[in-house]
Amino acid sequence: MSAGHLAVIDMQRVFADPASPWATPRYADAAAGVHALLPAFAGRVTFTRFLAPREPAGAWRAYYEQYPFARRPPDAELWALTDEFAGLADHVLDTATFGKWTPELAARTGPDGRLVLAGVSTDCCVLSTALAAADAGAEVLVVADACAGVDDDSHLKALQIMELYRPLVRVTTIADLLAEAGP
Repeated sequence: MSAGHLAVIDMQRVFADPASPWATPRYADAAAGVHALLPAFAGRVTFTRFLAPREPAGAWRAYYEQYPFARRPPDAELWALTDEFAGLADHVLDTATFGKWTPELAARTGPDGRLVLAGVSTDCCVLSTALAAADAGAEVLVVADACAGVDDDSHLKALQIMELYRPLVRVTTIADLLAEAGP
Protein backbone atom coordinates (compact mmCIF):
# COMPACT_ATOMS: atom_id res chain seq x y z
CA MET A 1 0.00 0.00 0.00
CA SER A 2 1.12 3.55 -0.64
CA ALA A 3 1.90 5.92 2.20
CA GLY A 4 -0.78 8.30 0.93
CA HIS A 5 -1.28 11.97 1.65
CA LEU A 6 -0.90 13.47 5.13
CA ALA A 7 -3.38 16.11 6.25
CA VAL A 8 -2.19 17.94 9.36
CA ILE A 9 -5.35 19.34 10.88
CA ASP A 10 -5.40 22.78 12.49
CA MET A 11 -2.05 23.00 14.28
CA GLN A 12 -2.81 26.63 15.07
CA ARG A 13 -2.11 29.04 17.90
CA VAL A 14 -5.78 29.14 18.93
CA PHE A 15 -5.56 25.44 19.84
CA ALA A 16 -2.02 25.54 21.28
CA ASP A 17 -2.41 28.51 23.62
CA PRO A 18 -3.42 27.32 27.12
CA ALA A 19 -5.26 30.62 27.66
CA SER A 20 -7.46 30.11 24.59
CA PRO A 21 -11.07 28.97 25.07
CA TRP A 22 -10.27 26.36 22.42
CA ALA A 23 -7.04 25.12 24.00
CA THR A 24 -6.16 21.50 23.32
CA PRO A 25 -4.30 20.34 26.47
CA ARG A 26 -2.18 17.71 24.69
CA TYR A 27 -1.37 19.91 21.70
CA ALA A 28 2.38 19.41 22.30
CA ASP A 29 1.95 15.62 22.15
CA ALA A 30 0.09 15.89 18.83
CA ALA A 31 2.78 18.26 17.53
CA ALA A 32 5.51 15.76 18.42
CA GLY A 33 3.56 13.07 16.57
CA VAL A 34 3.16 15.27 13.50
CA HIS A 35 6.90 15.97 13.48
CA ALA A 36 7.55 12.21 13.56
CA LEU A 37 5.32 11.70 10.50
CA LEU A 38 6.47 14.58 8.29
CA PRO A 39 9.67 12.97 6.89
CA ALA A 40 7.71 9.95 5.62
CA PHE A 41 5.33 12.22 3.68
CA ALA A 42 7.74 14.68 2.09
CA GLY A 43 5.94 16.49 -0.73
CA ARG A 44 2.61 14.91 0.25
CA VAL A 45 1.47 17.07 3.15
CA THR A 46 -1.39 19.54 3.49
CA PHE A 47 -1.65 21.68 6.60
CA THR A 48 -5.16 22.95 7.31
CA ARG A 49 -6.35 26.00 9.19
CA PHE A 50 -9.78 26.58 10.67
CA LEU A 51 -10.89 30.18 10.11
CA ALA A 52 -13.99 32.10 11.10
CA PRO A 53 -16.17 33.03 8.14
CA ARG A 54 -16.55 36.70 7.29
CA GLU A 55 -20.31 36.43 7.87
CA PRO A 56 -21.53 33.32 9.71
CA ALA A 57 -24.70 31.82 8.25
CA GLY A 58 -27.23 29.33 9.52
CA ALA A 59 -26.29 27.49 12.71
CA TRP A 60 -22.81 29.04 12.53
CA ARG A 61 -24.35 32.34 13.74
CA ALA A 62 -25.26 30.75 17.10
CA TYR A 63 -21.85 29.07 17.24
CA TYR A 64 -20.00 32.37 16.91
CA GLU A 65 -22.35 34.03 19.40
CA GLN A 66 -21.04 31.41 21.84
CA TYR A 67 -17.41 32.04 20.78
CA PRO A 68 -17.21 35.75 19.87
CA PHE A 69 -13.43 35.83 20.49
CA ALA A 70 -13.03 33.81 17.28
CA ARG A 71 -14.64 36.42 15.04
CA ARG A 72 -11.27 37.52 13.68
CA PRO A 73 -10.00 37.98 10.12
CA PRO A 74 -7.92 35.22 8.46
CA ASP A 75 -4.65 37.06 9.17
CA ALA A 76 -5.29 37.30 12.93
CA GLU A 77 -2.55 35.77 15.03
CA LEU A 78 -4.84 33.19 16.65
CA TRP A 79 -5.35 31.52 13.24
CA ALA A 80 -1.64 31.24 12.43
CA LEU A 81 0.04 27.86 12.40
CA THR A 82 2.26 27.55 15.46
CA ASP A 83 5.85 28.61 14.88
CA GLU A 84 7.12 25.03 14.77
CA PHE A 85 4.98 24.34 11.68
CA ALA A 86 4.79 27.72 9.92
CA GLY A 87 8.06 27.17 8.07
CA LEU A 88 7.23 23.57 7.20
CA ALA A 89 3.84 24.18 5.62
CA ASP A 90 4.41 24.22 1.88
CA HIS A 91 0.70 23.77 1.24
CA VAL A 92 -2.00 25.27 3.49
CA LEU A 93 -5.73 24.74 3.08
CA ASP A 94 -8.03 27.21 4.85
CA THR A 95 -11.65 26.32 5.64
CA ALA A 96 -14.42 27.84 7.72
CA THR A 97 -15.78 24.37 8.47
CA PHE A 98 -14.80 21.63 10.89
CA GLY A 99 -14.42 19.11 8.07
CA LYS A 100 -11.43 19.64 5.79
CA TRP A 101 -12.47 17.20 3.05
CA THR A 102 -12.78 19.81 0.32
CA PRO A 103 -12.38 19.36 -3.43
CA GLU A 104 -8.82 20.66 -3.03
CA LEU A 105 -7.87 18.07 -0.40
CA ALA A 106 -9.61 15.37 -2.43
CA ALA A 107 -7.53 16.32 -5.48
CA ARG A 108 -4.32 16.25 -3.44
CA THR A 109 -5.25 12.83 -2.04
CA GLY A 110 -6.12 11.48 -5.48
CA PRO A 111 -8.86 9.14 -6.68
CA ASP A 112 -9.03 6.00 -4.57
CA GLY A 113 -6.28 7.57 -2.46
CA ARG A 114 -5.20 7.14 1.11
CA LEU A 115 -5.63 10.04 3.50
CA VAL A 116 -3.62 10.01 6.73
CA LEU A 117 -4.90 12.36 9.42
CA ALA A 118 -3.05 13.96 12.33
CA GLY A 119 -3.66 17.09 14.36
CA VAL A 120 -6.37 18.64 16.50
CA SER A 121 -8.88 18.15 17.67
CA THR A 122 -9.63 14.47 17.38
CA ASP A 123 -13.22 14.95 18.51
CA CYS A 124 -14.05 17.77 16.11
CA CYS A 125 -12.10 18.61 12.95
CA VAL A 126 -10.24 15.29 12.66
CA LEU A 127 -13.47 13.31 13.12
CA SER A 128 -15.40 15.54 10.68
CA THR A 129 -12.67 15.20 8.05
CA ALA A 130 -12.31 11.43 8.48
CA LEU A 131 -16.00 10.69 8.01
CA ALA A 132 -16.44 12.95 4.98
CA ALA A 133 -13.32 11.52 3.28
CA ALA A 134 -14.46 7.96 3.98
CA ASP A 135 -17.89 8.73 2.53
CA ALA A 136 -16.15 9.97 -0.61
CA GLY A 137 -14.25 6.68 -0.94
CA ALA A 138 -10.83 7.60 0.43
CA GLU A 139 -9.02 5.12 2.63
CA VAL A 140 -8.63 7.03 5.90
CA LEU A 141 -6.01 6.37 8.56
CA VAL A 142 -6.16 8.37 11.79
CA VAL A 143 -2.86 8.42 13.67
CA ALA A 144 -3.99 8.30 17.30
CA ASP A 145 -0.70 9.41 18.86
CA ALA A 146 -0.38 12.33 16.43
CA CYS A 147 -3.80 13.71 17.41
CA ALA A 148 -5.21 15.35 20.53
CA GLY A 149 -8.71 16.13 21.69
CA VAL A 150 -10.27 18.76 23.90
CA ASP A 151 -9.57 16.31 26.72
CA ASP A 152 -8.32 12.73 26.98
CA ASP A 153 -11.79 11.22 27.32
CA SER A 154 -13.13 13.00 24.22
CA HIS A 155 -10.01 11.98 22.26
CA LEU A 156 -10.50 8.31 23.15
CA LYS A 157 -14.23 8.39 22.45
CA ALA A 158 -13.65 9.97 19.03
CA LEU A 159 -11.07 7.30 18.18
CA GLN A 160 -13.53 4.60 19.25
CA ILE A 161 -16.26 6.10 17.08
CA MET A 162 -13.96 6.30 14.05
CA GLU A 163 -12.85 2.71 14.60
CA LEU A 164 -16.52 1.70 14.14
CA TYR A 165 -16.20 2.77 10.48
CA ARG A 166 -13.59 0.10 9.65
CA PRO A 167 -12.48 -0.67 6.99
CA LEU A 168 -13.27 2.84 5.69
CA VAL A 169 -11.50 4.49 8.63
CA ARG A 170 -8.70 2.83 10.54
CA VAL A 171 -7.08 4.12 13.71
CA THR A 172 -3.36 3.47 13.84
CA THR A 173 -0.19 4.65 15.59
CA ILE A 174 2.92 6.40 14.35
CA ALA A 175 5.02 3.26 14.80
CA ASP A 176 2.57 0.99 13.00
CA LEU A 177 2.03 3.44 10.12
CA LEU A 178 5.75 3.97 9.57
CA ALA A 179 6.43 0.23 9.79
CA GLU A 180 3.68 -0.42 7.24
CA ALA A 181 5.11 2.18 4.86
CA GLY A 182 8.50 0.49 5.02
CA PRO A 183 11.95 2.00 4.51
